[in-house]
Amino acid sequence: MPARSSQRRRLWLSLQPISCALWLLSSSCQAHVPYLAPESFEPIRDWVSLEAAFADKFFLPEAKFDQSEFQVFTPAGGREQPAEQAMVRSRTVLEHQLKAAGTYRFSSGQRFGAVFKSWQQDGKTVNSRDPKQQPPAGIPLSSHFQSVTLAETYVSKGQPDQRVLQPHGQGLEIQFISHPNDLYINQPVKTRLLFNGKPLANTNLQLHQSGQSDEAQSQQLRSDANGELQFSVTQPATYLLLVRHKTKAPADAKAPEYSYSYSAVVEITD
Repeated sequence: MPARSSQRRRLWLSLQPISCALWLLSSSCQAHVPYLAPESFEPIRDWVSLEAAFADKFFLPEAKFDQSEFQVFTPAGGREQPAEQAMVRSRTVLEHQLKAAGTYRFSSGQRFGAVFKSWQQDGKTVNSRDPKQQPPAGIPLSSHFQSVTLAETYVSKGQPDQRVLQPHGQGLEIQFISHPNDLYINQPVKTRLLFNGKPLANTNLQLHQSGQSDEAQSQQLRSDANGELQFSVTQPATYLLLVRHKTKAPADAKAPEYSYSYSAVVEITD
């Protein structure tokens, strides 16, 4: 195994939990953070293995990523299904062969999940996704939405290229201006936040480094008027980028609002 791949493998094995506060619903942690992460950001004998899950602690899977159509976007502009896919209780495992050189985009596909409700009762916030649980008569809902999640990551075979970096143009996403497989410490990482293909201005993004369990250690970033933001880090590690956006849902939706979340897992090396 090349030295660079060995280093990335050690980074994968060293990942430690980060706070469940990545994803807050009202005043308590009610949902899991979605992620899609490769075992190595370089293919091993042309194959790559990935793990998709929901977790309160980063890279410690608690619930499999189901109800999703996983996709692989190829350097030639094609779209494939993962060659192998298996689900167990805590995670979904994917494996895929990278036949051609270039950059591949792995995606969970947009997943419409649970419907959440919140209300105030006896001085406390009640959060529930049980449709049978309703607030007492006369108490209004403080929030009512359905989760919409998308998790992605990138793996390059040989020299990284640009084709799969084009935005989907639907829902919430992070467009990488800097190549996600060519990121280095002390150098700017440039991104753009998009919603339905349009820049998402003045929106927060959370940057979490593997091995940190304190939310206060994360970087809180905010996009400018053009939806763009950039950051740099001083430590080589695997990082999770998480952005959320809540908006009005269509009239035929299960809830009046959609709560979108998009996560991207990248590696920044020295």
